[in-house]
Amino acid sequence: MLTNRIVKRKDMLSCALCSDAPCTSACPHQDPAKALRSIWFDNEDVAALELADSYRCLYCDAPCEKRCIRAGKVPIREIIQKLCKEVKEQAEVELPKNEDRLRCDICGIELENPFLLSSSVVASSYDMCARAFEAGWAGACFKTICSFDIHEASPRFSAITGDNGSIVGFKNIEQLSDHSVAENMEIFRRLKEKYPTKFILASIMGQDEEEWETLARQCEENGADAIELNFSCPNMQEDGMGSDIGQIPDLVEKYTRAAKRGTSIPVLAKLTPNVAEMSPAAEAALRGGADGIAAINTIKSVMGVNPYTYVSAPAVRGKSAIGGYSGNAVKPIALRFISELGKNGSLSGIHISGMGGIETWRDALEFILMGAGSIQITTAVMQYGYRIIDDLKAGLNYYLKQFEIRSVKDIIGAGLDYISESTNVLERDTVLFPKFDKTKCIGCGRCFISCMDGGHQAIRFENRTPYLDGSKCVGCHLCMLVCPGEAISPGRKRINR
Repeated sequence: MLTNRIVKRKDMLSCALCSDAPCTSACPHQDPAKALRSIWFDNEDVAALELADSYRCLYCDAPCEKRCIRAGKVPIREIIQKLCKEVKEQAEVELPKNEDRLRCDICGIELENPFLLSSSVVASSYDMCARAFEAGWAGACFKTICSFDIHEASPRFSAITGDNGSIVGFKNIEQLSDHSVAENMEIFRRLKEKYPTKFILASIMGQDEEEWETLARQCEENGADAIELNFSCPNMQEDGMGSDIGQIPDLVEKYTRAAKRGTSIPVLAKLTPNVAEMSPAAEAALRGGADGIAAINTIKSVMGVNPYTYVSAPAVRGKSAIGGYSGNAVKPIALRFISELGKNGSLSGIHISGMGGIETWRDALEFILMGAGSIQITTAVMQYGYRIIDDLKAGLNYYLKQFEIRSVKDIIGAGLDYISESTNVLERDTVLFPKFDKTKCIGCGRCFISCMDGGHQAIRFENRTPYLDGSKCVGCHLCMLVCPGEAISPGRKRINR
């Protein structure tokens, strides 16, 4: 089911998504922690279908709830019962028998699935990449390799959180790999020897043409499958590097050409979103010989200005700096840039590796529909761990089977025809009224407040019940978005003559 989820995130907001979860240790029949995690990552059909002997959960005394670290706050038995009695009964297809639908490629090099770690702390050592590969990630873009000395600040992360404490937006002031080039080359050799089928994307940053060329050559010689050129890091101490390059197409072209001179494997240019349009830099990378584009990197940001010290977060001994913003909050911006690249005819056929706020398989699917042929993830891994790969793969695989799509490659860019840079294409002759479901309405009046003060005064609120005035309603659907009871849905149309 892709709409009207039966079990919703709000049903389990108190779940801590534990490591070595006590609820699972307490259950003799199921893995409730895995089911809860799948629900959290928008994967309730798979959660229901994976339950074994599910009807036992209908009658047990819920030892899982008693052992929960937030005992009494997470209705585990009720959630499992919904999965058993409702979700499983309505599931449209069985679980896929294999993951063949997920097979894809980067510039002709095969991937077992579209999911890679992006260049960051989550892919910065042999052990981390090895554990990710064992978990099921198809590959990793290793943390950017450079020849200059890296000294990081502490602390270097800050975040904006949602109602349940989960990260919505994330800021970092972290730089590049603090290993030497030689140490990173040794890591590549070890990874390729142990995991020959996993994809190693080597992110590099040079200080001049010679260094870009040399680093690209060294990465290929030590086992990298492709090179990613970091033209987009917003946190560099020195001017003229990272996102400073990505904002100047001539420099993008020059350094791409330099890297291509040093290697025969595919080269992807990772571009900055700190521009009005990404196409000029992407076209410059293509002129320089790039085989693909990676986007987006983090967005320059200021976060958490302290009202007492006036210092923004993260504060380092009374000072702070503009840093890179990531997390689910940046996804709409990332999708806008991916769609721009996908619709650019000059870039037709070039591989796009998409990233920016991806947490669930649905997030990943949106990037694929906008033209991304592979997916890279960091912030969600930092928050939830490598284990999210289970639901990324299972959810996307189930979707593909549900809609009888033979390969994920078949839907790359499938949504591009439905989006335009201009609003002139939109039909403006009808109004789609909202419809109120009185059985779900909790009588809070939020729809009334929003319509009165932020809309078109088209809702009356009498006896704790909303009523629509069709003569004033313009069909903006603000009421539907703010309703906490999900009691408002699209209704009938009115044609304006």
